[in-house]
Amino acid sequence: MNRRTWLLTSAVIGLGLASLSAPAQAQDTIKIGEMNSYKNFAAFLEPYKKGWELAVEQANAAGGVMGKKIEIVSRDDNGNPGDAVRIAEELVTREKVSFLIGTFPSNVGLAVASFAKEKKVLFIAAEPLTDKIVWDQGNKYTYRLRASTYMQTAMLVPEAAKLKKKRWAIVYPNYEYGQSATAAFKQLIKAAQPDVEFVVEQAPPLGRIEAGAVADAIAAAKPDAIFSSLFGPDLAKFVREGQTRDLFKNVSVFNLLAGEPEYLDPLKDEAPVGWWVTGYPWYAINTPEHKAFADAYQKKFNDYPRLGSIVGYATVQSAVAVLKKANTLDMEKLVAAMKGLTHSTPLGNITYRPQDNQSTMGAYVGKIGLKDGKGVMTDWYYADGAKFLPSDADVAKMRPAE
Repeated sequence: MNRRTWLLTSAVIGLGLASLSAPAQAQDTIKIGEMNSYKNFAAFLEPYKKGWELAVEQANAAGGVMGKKIEIVSRDDNGNPGDAVRIAEELVTREKVSFLIGTFPSNVGLAVASFAKEKKVLFIAAEPLTDKIVWDQGNKYTYRLRASTYMQTAMLVPEAAKLKKKRWAIVYPNYEYGQSATAAFKQLIKAAQPDVEFVVEQAPPLGRIEAGAVADAIAAAKPDAIFSSLFGPDLAKFVREGQTRDLFKNVSVFNLLAGEPEYLDPLKDEAPVGWWVTGYPWYAINTPEHKAFADAYQKKFNDYPRLGSIVGYATVQSAVAVLKKANTLDMEKLVAAMKGLTHSTPLGNITYRPQDNQSTMGAYVGKIGLKDGKGVMTDWYYADGAKFLPSDADVAKMRPAE
Protein backbone atom coordinates (compact mmCIF):
# COMPACT_ATOMS: atom_id res chain seq x y z
CA MET A 1 0.00 0.00 0.00
CA ASN A 2 1.54 3.35 -1.05
CA ARG A 3 1.40 6.42 1.17
CA ARG A 4 -1.50 8.06 -0.71
CA THR A 5 -3.65 4.91 -0.54
CA TRP A 6 -2.85 4.55 3.15
CA LEU A 7 -3.90 8.14 3.85
CA LEU A 8 -7.20 7.72 1.97
CA THR A 9 -7.95 4.46 3.77
CA SER A 10 -7.18 6.03 7.14
CA ALA A 11 -9.46 8.95 6.38
CA VAL A 12 -12.36 6.65 5.50
CA ILE A 13 -11.85 4.59 8.67
CA GLY A 14 -11.63 7.77 10.69
CA LEU A 15 -14.93 9.02 9.30
CA GLY A 16 -16.56 5.70 10.11
CA LEU A 17 -15.33 5.75 13.68
CA ALA A 18 -16.47 9.35 14.07
CA SER A 19 -19.97 8.42 12.97
CA LEU A 20 -20.09 5.62 15.53
CA SER A 21 -19.22 7.99 18.35
CA ALA A 22 -21.29 10.92 17.09
CA PRO A 23 -23.00 12.79 19.92
CA ALA A 24 -26.73 13.17 20.30
CA GLN A 25 -26.58 16.46 18.35
CA ALA A 26 -26.10 14.52 15.09
CA GLN A 27 -29.14 12.33 15.60
CA ASP A 28 -32.70 12.98 14.48
CA THR A 29 -33.85 12.72 18.07
CA ILE A 30 -32.66 14.01 21.43
CA LYS A 31 -32.39 11.02 23.73
CA ILE A 32 -33.13 11.45 27.43
CA GLY A 33 -32.37 8.59 29.79
CA GLU A 34 -35.09 7.75 32.32
CA MET A 35 -35.05 5.16 35.08
CA ASN A 36 -37.54 4.24 37.75
CA SER A 37 -38.74 1.48 40.04
CA TYR A 38 -41.73 0.56 37.92
CA LYS A 39 -42.27 -2.96 39.27
CA ASN A 40 -41.67 -1.99 42.91
CA PHE A 41 -43.90 1.10 43.08
CA ALA A 42 -46.45 0.53 40.33
CA ALA A 43 -49.27 2.48 42.00
CA PHE A 44 -47.34 5.73 41.58
CA LEU A 45 -45.15 4.94 38.60
CA GLU A 46 -47.71 3.62 36.13
CA PRO A 47 -49.46 7.04 36.20
CA TYR A 48 -46.02 8.70 36.21
CA LYS A 49 -45.11 6.92 32.96
CA LYS A 50 -48.39 8.00 31.39
CA GLY A 51 -47.61 11.56 32.46
CA TRP A 52 -44.23 11.69 30.76
CA GLU A 53 -45.58 9.93 27.68
CA LEU A 54 -48.21 12.68 27.31
CA ALA A 55 -45.60 15.41 27.78
CA VAL A 56 -43.31 13.87 25.14
CA GLU A 57 -46.21 13.54 22.71
CA GLN A 58 -47.18 17.18 23.20
CA ALA A 59 -43.60 18.44 22.92
CA ASN A 60 -43.01 16.56 19.69
CA ALA A 61 -46.36 17.65 18.24
CA ALA A 62 -45.26 21.24 18.90
CA GLY A 63 -42.08 20.74 16.87
CA GLY A 64 -39.72 19.22 19.39
CA VAL A 65 -36.58 21.06 20.44
CA MET A 66 -33.86 22.42 18.18
CA GLY A 67 -35.68 20.87 15.25
CA LYS A 68 -35.48 17.37 16.77
CA LYS A 69 -37.92 15.02 18.44
CA ILE A 70 -37.62 14.06 22.08
CA GLU A 71 -37.06 10.35 22.74
CA ILE A 72 -37.17 8.84 26.24
CA VAL A 73 -35.01 5.75 26.75
CA SER A 74 -36.57 4.20 29.86
CA ARG A 75 -35.32 1.43 32.15
CA ASP A 76 -36.55 -0.22 35.36
CA ASP A 77 -34.00 0.16 38.18
CA ASN A 78 -35.72 -2.46 40.39
CA GLY A 79 -35.71 -0.03 43.31
CA ASN A 80 -32.06 -0.94 43.84
CA PRO A 81 -29.28 1.69 44.08
CA GLY A 82 -26.67 -0.62 42.55
CA ASP A 83 -28.89 -1.50 39.60
CA ALA A 84 -29.75 2.16 39.11
CA VAL A 85 -26.09 3.20 38.86
CA ARG A 86 -25.39 0.37 36.40
CA ILE A 87 -28.37 1.45 34.28
CA ALA A 88 -27.32 5.10 34.44
CA GLU A 89 -23.89 4.09 33.12
CA GLU A 90 -25.49 2.10 30.31
CA LEU A 91 -27.80 4.97 29.34
CA VAL A 92 -24.94 7.45 29.20
CA THR A 93 -22.25 5.31 27.54
CA ARG A 94 -24.19 2.90 25.33
CA GLU A 95 -27.43 4.72 24.60
CA LYS A 96 -25.68 8.12 24.38
CA VAL A 97 -28.48 9.95 26.16
CA SER A 98 -28.10 13.69 26.60
CA PHE A 99 -28.92 13.58 30.33
CA LEU A 100 -30.83 11.62 32.98
CA ILE A 101 -34.25 11.99 34.62
CA GLY A 102 -36.39 9.96 37.03
CA THR A 103 -36.04 7.71 40.12
CA PHE A 104 -38.50 7.19 42.96
CA PRO A 105 -37.02 5.86 46.25
CA SER A 106 -34.74 8.28 48.05
CA ASN A 107 -31.85 5.84 48.35
CA VAL A 108 -31.93 5.21 44.59
CA GLY A 109 -32.11 8.93 43.86
CA LEU A 110 -29.06 9.57 46.04
CA ALA A 111 -27.10 6.84 44.25
CA VAL A 112 -27.86 8.30 40.82
CA ALA A 113 -27.06 11.80 42.10
CA SER A 114 -23.64 10.54 43.16
CA PHE A 115 -23.17 9.00 39.70
CA ALA A 116 -24.18 12.30 38.07
CA LYS A 117 -21.59 14.16 40.10
CA GLU A 118 -18.84 11.67 39.28
CA LYS A 119 -19.62 11.51 35.56
CA LYS A 120 -20.55 15.21 35.23
CA VAL A 121 -23.95 14.51 33.70
CA LEU A 122 -27.19 16.40 34.35
CA PHE A 123 -29.74 14.51 36.46
CA ILE A 124 -33.28 15.81 37.04
CA ALA A 125 -34.52 13.79 40.01
CA ALA A 126 -38.27 13.49 39.59
CA GLU A 127 -39.61 12.01 42.81
CA PRO A 128 -37.05 11.07 45.51
CA LEU A 129 -38.05 13.17 48.49
CA THR A 130 -34.98 13.04 50.72
CA ASP A 131 -33.59 16.42 51.73
CA LYS A 132 -30.02 15.16 51.26
CA ILE A 133 -30.30 15.14 47.48
CA VAL A 134 -30.21 18.95 47.30
CA TRP A 135 -28.67 19.83 50.67
CA ASP A 136 -26.25 17.57 52.59
CA GLN A 137 -25.24 15.60 49.49
CA GLY A 138 -26.20 18.16 46.85
CA ASN A 139 -24.07 18.65 43.75
CA LYS A 140 -24.08 20.96 40.74
CA TYR A 141 -25.33 18.25 38.34
CA THR A 142 -28.39 17.15 40.33
CA TYR A 143 -31.73 19.00 40.42
CA ARG A 144 -34.93 17.86 42.12
CA LEU A 145 -38.49 18.52 40.94
CA ARG A 146 -40.77 17.29 43.72
CA ALA A 147 -41.36 19.10 47.01
CA SER A 148 -39.06 17.43 49.55
CA THR A 149 -39.81 15.80 52.89
CA TYR A 150 -38.74 19.03 54.63
CA MET A 151 -41.02 21.13 52.43
CA GLN A 152 -44.10 18.94 52.80
CA THR A 153 -43.53 18.53 56.53
CA ALA A 154 -43.18 22.31 56.83
CA MET A 155 -46.55 22.64 55.11
CA LEU A 156 -48.22 20.43 57.74
CA VAL A 157 -46.50 21.79 60.85
CA PRO A 158 -48.46 25.08 61.05
CA GLU A 159 -51.70 23.08 61.15
CA ALA A 160 -50.21 20.74 63.76
CA ALA A 161 -48.97 23.60 65.94
CA LYS A 162 -52.43 25.18 65.99
CA LEU A 163 -53.75 22.14 67.86
CA LYS A 164 -51.24 22.49 70.73
CA LYS A 165 -50.86 18.73 71.07
CA LYS A 166 -48.03 17.86 73.43
CA ARG A 167 -47.48 14.08 73.24
CA TRP A 168 -46.50 12.94 69.76
CA ALA A 169 -46.06 9.45 68.35
CA ILE A 170 -44.07 9.02 65.14
CA VAL A 171 -44.28 6.15 62.63
CA TYR A 172 -42.24 5.97 59.44
CA PRO A 173 -40.81 3.49 56.92
CA ASN A 174 -37.24 2.80 57.98
CA TYR A 175 -35.27 4.02 54.98
CA GLU A 176 -33.97 7.37 53.78
CA TYR A 177 -37.34 8.99 52.98
CA GLY A 178 -38.96 8.10 56.30
CA GLN A 179 -35.86 9.01 58.29
CA SER A 180 -35.63 12.35 56.51
CA ALA A 181 -39.32 13.14 57.09
CA THR A 182 -39.04 12.29 60.77
CA ALA A 183 -35.96 14.46 61.26
CA ALA A 184 -37.70 17.38 59.56
CA PHE A 185 -40.84 17.00 61.66
CA LYS A 186 -38.95 16.87 64.94
CA GLN A 187 -36.98 19.98 64.02
CA LEU A 188 -39.94 21.99 62.79
CA ILE A 189 -42.54 21.09 65.43
CA LYS A 190 -40.00 21.76 68.22
CA ALA A 191 -39.32 25.18 66.74
CA ALA A 192 -43.04 25.94 66.55
CA GLN A 193 -43.97 24.39 69.90
CA PRO A 194 -40.98 23.83 72.23
CA ASP A 195 -42.92 21.87 74.87
CA VAL A 196 -43.75 18.87 72.62
CA GLU A 197 -42.68 15.37 73.66
CA PHE A 198 -42.00 12.41 71.39
CA VAL A 199 -43.41 9.54 73.39
CA VAL A 200 -42.88 6.65 70.96
CA GLU A 201 -41.34 5.96 67.54
CA GLN A 202 -42.08 3.03 65.28
CA ALA A 203 -39.90 2.44 62.23
CA PRO A 204 -41.02 -0.71 60.37
CA PRO A 205 -39.10 -1.86 57.27
CA LEU A 206 -40.54 -0.53 54.02
CA GLY A 207 -43.19 -2.90 52.72
CA ARG A 208 -42.98 -5.22 55.75
CA ILE A 209 -44.94 -3.44 58.46
CA GLU A 210 -46.49 -5.55 61.25
CA ALA A 211 -49.30 -3.06 61.53
CA GLY A 212 -51.07 -4.61 64.51
CA ALA A 213 -47.92 -4.56 66.63
CA VAL A 214 -47.11 -1.01 65.51
CA ALA A 215 -50.62 0.19 66.38
CA ASP A 216 -50.45 -1.53 69.78
CA ALA A 217 -47.09 0.09 70.61
CA ILE A 218 -48.39 3.54 69.71
CA ALA A 219 -51.62 3.05 71.65
CA ALA A 220 -49.65 1.99 74.74
CA ALA A 221 -47.81 5.33 74.73
CA LYS A 222 -51.11 7.24 74.87
CA PRO A 223 -50.18 10.01 72.41
CA ASP A 224 -52.23 13.13 71.73
CA ALA A 225 -51.20 13.12 68.08
CA ILE A 226 -49.39 11.01 65.47
CA PHE A 227 -47.02 12.05 62.71
CA SER A 228 -46.71 9.43 59.96
CA SER A 229 -44.84 9.20 56.68
CA LEU A 230 -46.19 5.75 55.79
CA PHE A 231 -47.49 5.27 52.26
CA GLY A 232 -48.74 2.53 49.95
CA PRO A 233 -49.59 -0.91 51.39
CA ASP A 234 -47.89 -0.01 54.70
CA LEU A 235 -50.26 2.93 55.11
CA ALA A 236 -53.34 0.84 54.24
CA LYS A 237 -52.41 -1.84 56.81
CA PHE A 238 -51.74 0.77 59.49
CA VAL A 239 -55.07 2.50 58.84
CA ARG A 240 -57.01 -0.75 59.08
CA GLU A 241 -55.28 -2.07 62.19
CA GLY A 242 -55.44 1.36 63.85
CA GLN A 243 -59.15 1.69 63.18
CA THR A 244 -59.78 -1.82 64.52
CA ARG A 245 -58.11 -0.78 67.78
CA ASP A 246 -59.68 2.71 67.94
CA LEU A 247 -56.14 4.09 67.85
CA PHE A 248 -57.19 7.26 66.06
CA LYS A 249 -60.14 8.08 68.31
CA ASN A 250 -59.51 11.52 69.87
CA VAL A 251 -55.97 11.48 68.40
CA SER A 252 -54.93 13.97 65.70
CA VAL A 253 -53.05 12.39 62.79
CA PHE A 254 -50.80 14.08 60.24
CA ASN A 255 -49.56 11.97 57.32
CA LEU A 256 -47.35 12.94 54.41
CA LEU A 257 -48.62 11.74 51.01
CA ALA A 258 -51.83 10.07 52.29
CA GLY A 259 -54.00 12.44 50.25
CA GLU A 260 -52.44 11.29 46.99
CA PRO A 261 -54.94 9.26 44.92
CA GLU A 262 -52.38 6.46 44.58
CA TYR A 263 -52.63 5.78 48.31
CA LEU A 264 -56.01 7.24 49.26
CA ASP A 265 -58.19 5.64 46.58
CA PRO A 266 -57.42 2.00 47.53
CA LEU A 267 -58.72 2.65 51.06
CA LYS A 268 -62.22 3.36 49.71
CA ASP A 269 -64.67 3.77 52.62
CA GLU A 270 -61.92 2.95 55.14
CA ALA A 271 -60.25 6.31 54.43
CA PRO A 272 -59.36 7.85 57.81
CA VAL A 273 -61.62 10.90 58.08
CA GLY A 274 -60.07 13.95 59.67
CA TRP A 275 -56.40 13.20 59.04
CA TRP A 276 -54.30 16.13 57.88
CA VAL A 277 -52.40 15.17 54.72
CA THR A 278 -50.55 16.38 51.67
CA GLY A 279 -52.05 15.10 48.43
CA TYR A 280 -53.69 15.89 45.11
CA PRO A 281 -57.43 16.69 44.83
CA TRP A 282 -57.40 16.47 41.03
CA TYR A 283 -61.21 16.46 40.83
CA ALA A 284 -61.50 19.95 42.34
CA ILE A 285 -58.60 21.93 40.84
CA ASN A 286 -59.95 24.43 38.32
CA THR A 287 -56.91 26.44 37.26
CA PRO A 288 -56.43 26.76 33.47
CA GLU A 289 -53.07 24.95 33.57
CA HIS A 290 -54.45 22.00 35.46
CA LYS A 291 -57.66 21.78 33.45
CA ALA A 292 -55.72 21.65 30.17
CA PHE A 293 -53.50 18.88 31.54
CA ALA A 294 -56.32 16.85 33.09
CA ASP A 295 -58.47 17.06 29.95
CA ALA A 296 -55.60 15.93 27.71
CA TYR A 297 -54.66 13.14 30.13
CA GLN A 298 -58.19 11.80 30.38
CA LYS A 299 -58.66 11.98 26.62
CA LYS A 300 -55.46 10.03 25.94
CA PHE A 301 -55.72 7.39 28.67
CA ASN A 302 -59.45 7.29 29.50
CA ASP A 303 -58.46 7.59 33.15
CA TYR A 304 -58.10 10.29 35.78
CA PRO A 305 -54.66 11.64 36.72
CA ARG A 306 -52.83 10.76 39.89
CA LEU A 307 -50.01 12.70 41.47
CA GLY A 308 -47.57 10.44 39.67
CA SER A 309 -49.09 11.70 36.41
CA ILE A 310 -48.24 15.26 37.41
CA VAL A 311 -44.68 14.36 38.38
CA GLY A 312 -43.97 12.47 35.16
CA TYR A 313 -45.49 15.22 33.03
CA ALA A 314 -43.65 18.03 34.81
CA THR A 315 -40.33 16.17 34.71
CA VAL A 316 -40.42 16.10 30.92
CA GLN A 317 -41.60 19.71 30.91
CA SER A 318 -38.41 20.55 32.85
CA ALA A 319 -36.30 18.57 30.38
CA VAL A 320 -37.84 20.36 27.41
CA ALA A 321 -37.56 23.75 29.09
CA VAL A 322 -33.84 23.38 29.84
CA LEU A 323 -33.12 22.20 26.30
CA LYS A 324 -34.90 25.23 24.90
CA LYS A 325 -33.11 27.58 27.29
CA ALA A 326 -29.65 26.14 26.64
CA ASN A 327 -30.28 25.60 22.91
CA THR A 328 -27.43 23.11 22.93
CA LEU A 329 -26.58 19.63 24.16
CA ASP A 330 -23.31 20.76 25.68
CA MET A 331 -23.46 19.30 29.18
CA GLU A 332 -22.00 22.21 31.12
CA LYS A 333 -24.29 24.66 29.33
CA LEU A 334 -27.31 22.48 30.10
CA VAL A 335 -26.33 22.38 33.77
CA ALA A 336 -25.88 26.14 33.82
CA ALA A 337 -29.28 26.59 32.15
CA MET A 338 -30.95 24.64 34.96
CA LYS A 339 -29.93 27.34 37.46
CA GLY A 340 -33.00 29.50 37.94
CA LEU A 341 -34.96 27.67 35.23
CA THR A 342 -38.63 28.68 35.34
CA HIS A 343 -41.45 26.99 33.45
CA SER A 344 -45.14 26.25 33.71
CA THR A 345 -46.60 22.99 35.04
CA PRO A 346 -50.16 21.80 35.73
CA LEU A 347 -49.66 23.15 39.28
CA GLY A 348 -48.48 26.56 38.08
CA ASN A 349 -45.03 28.01 37.45
CA ILE A 350 -42.01 26.51 39.20
CA THR A 351 -38.40 27.68 39.49
CA TYR A 352 -35.28 25.63 40.17
CA ARG A 353 -33.56 27.68 42.86
CA PRO A 354 -29.94 28.56 42.00
CA GLN A 355 -28.86 28.21 45.63
CA ASP A 356 -29.78 24.53 46.04
CA ASN A 357 -31.17 23.15 42.74
CA GLN A 358 -34.56 22.52 44.39
CA SER A 359 -37.71 23.35 42.46
CA THR A 360 -40.44 25.44 44.04
CA MET A 361 -43.21 22.98 43.14
CA GLY A 362 -45.71 22.95 45.99
CA ALA A 363 -48.26 20.51 47.32
CA TYR A 364 -51.91 20.46 48.34
CA VAL A 365 -52.64 20.43 52.08
CA GLY A 366 -56.00 19.41 53.52
CA LYS A 367 -58.00 16.85 55.48
CA ILE A 368 -59.32 13.46 54.47
CA GLY A 369 -63.07 13.16 54.10
CA LEU A 370 -65.52 10.64 52.64
CA LYS A 371 -67.70 11.19 49.60
CA ASP A 372 -69.75 8.52 47.83
CA GLY A 373 -67.93 5.78 49.72
CA LYS A 374 -64.38 6.86 48.93
CA GLY A 375 -61.73 9.11 50.36
CA VAL A 376 -61.35 12.70 49.18
CA MET A 377 -59.45 15.76 50.30
CA THR A 378 -61.48 18.49 51.98
CA ASP A 379 -60.61 21.98 53.22
CA TRP A 380 -57.60 21.84 50.95
CA TYR A 381 -55.34 24.61 49.69
CA TYR A 382 -52.23 24.81 47.56
CA ALA A 383 -49.03 25.45 49.49
CA ASP A 384 -46.46 27.20 47.30
CA GLY A 385 -43.17 25.36 47.71
CA ALA A 386 -41.15 28.58 47.60
CA LYS A 387 -42.61 29.54 51.00
CA PHE A 388 -41.48 26.35 52.72
CA LEU A 389 -37.78 26.26 51.97
CA PRO A 390 -34.86 27.13 54.26
CA SER A 391 -33.08 30.45 53.95
CA ASP A 392 -30.08 30.98 51.71
CA ALA A 393 -27.89 31.17 54.82
CA ASP A 394 -29.16 27.80 56.07
CA VAL A 395 -28.70 26.24 52.63
CA ALA A 396 -25.10 27.51 52.53
CA LYS A 397 -24.41 25.74 55.83
CA MET A 398 -25.93 22.44 54.67
CA ARG A 399 -24.86 22.21 51.04
CA PRO A 400 -21.28 21.28 50.03
CA ALA A 401 -19.34 23.89 48.09
CA GLU A 402 -19.32 23.27 44.34
